[in-house]
Amino acid sequence: MTSFKPHSATLAVRAGLEDDTQYGAVVPPLHFSSTFAFAGFGQPRAHDYSRSGNPTRDLLANALIDLEGGQAATVTATGMAAITTVLQLLKPGDRLLAPADCYGGTWRLLDALHQRGAFELEWVDFYSDDDWRNKLESGAAMVWLESPSNPLLRITDIRAVVEQARASGALVVVDNTFMSPALQNPIALGADLVVHSTTKYINGHSDVVGGAVISADKERGQQLAWWANCLGVTASAFDCWQTLRGLRTLDVRMQRHLENTTLLVEMLEGHAAVEHIYYPGLPSHPQHALAERQQRGFGAVISFELEGGETAVRSFLDGLEFVSLAESLGGVETLIAHPATMTHAAMSADAQRRAGIRSGLLRLSVGLEDGRDLVRDLGRALVRAKASTSKVSRHAVA
Repeated sequence: MTSFKPHSATLAVRAGLEDDTQYGAVVPPLHFSSTFAFAGFGQPRAHDYSRSGNPTRDLLANALIDLEGGQAATVTATGMAAITTVLQLLKPGDRLLAPADCYGGTWRLLDALHQRGAFELEWVDFYSDDDWRNKLESGAAMVWLESPSNPLLRITDIRAVVEQARASGALVVVDNTFMSPALQNPIALGADLVVHSTTKYINGHSDVVGGAVISADKERGQQLAWWANCLGVTASAFDCWQTLRGLRTLDVRMQRHLENTTLLVEMLEGHAAVEHIYYPGLPSHPQHALAERQQRGFGAVISFELEGGETAVRSFLDGLEFVSLAESLGGVETLIAHPATMTHAAMSADAQRRAGIRSGLLRLSVGLEDGRDLVRDLGRALVRAKASTSKVSRHAVA
């Protein structure tokens, strides 16, 4: 028995290995069974029905508990299912504080449930101390955070929010999808719940959809498991097995993601075609020092705004060879998205403006291709974008 806590990379690689007591298989078997036999009348075993519990799902849940430092975890069919499960902790009249610049799917769900009277909702700027502190002083049942935020990569001081939330009696939930447990552990910063779209870095191969919520408290974790079973949003055994397989390479993938991201940030920063770059690893980022304190890396998502708006965006995207125009992030492949028309299209025009999402904004999820190929491909795209805006300027003068 080890007397020390293993590194997260070791925990991820070893998750579920040698779990098979029947044959001694190193890689855990996949339990497809939808139902499990009782030992006898009134004698259920550890599992009775796969919606309620499945051995393969348990392995993934236990791995996420270890990696996030929690006490319980529920693995769901999608990231949005994880969010929906957490929101069951709220009742009509409860006040939820949520970031005005959150992921578009989260914004849509929160807004829709609020409109139906499921809870009271207030959008908050968590990058203004005055705004979130004043609103939290008025009382809340739950505070929802994204750090880094999607898509502008703003950083929230999780410890500071937790400290005031404790005084107000509010739960703090952190969406840790952009960082993964390899780079950030919100529970160690005081958060009550951590949410993931496991579709992203945890699985890392863009071939399975899933979600998870990890609880710092076992009793609250049991509540969430009850709701996930009740709602029928738990993940399938195969999706959990595949996600667990992807999780084993999380640490080594993140290393390559970060190496490639550094190369692309260096190219984008100060480029004539780029109006603004959003990346917490840059000293110019307003929360750079905070990111250094609460993260173990700056992530592999870069957002940047092109001069020339949508015209430049179209020219930039037309001709990319090693970058796919697609929603999602965190896979081995490099993806680029136009938030205004893709990931955040569900937001109203006013909500987009408040969140800072403009027509020239692109969100780049940096993959594991050779970084030199990505630099060449995106470098040519920047040349196209700049040329398109020059043509527009010449026509305007003419």
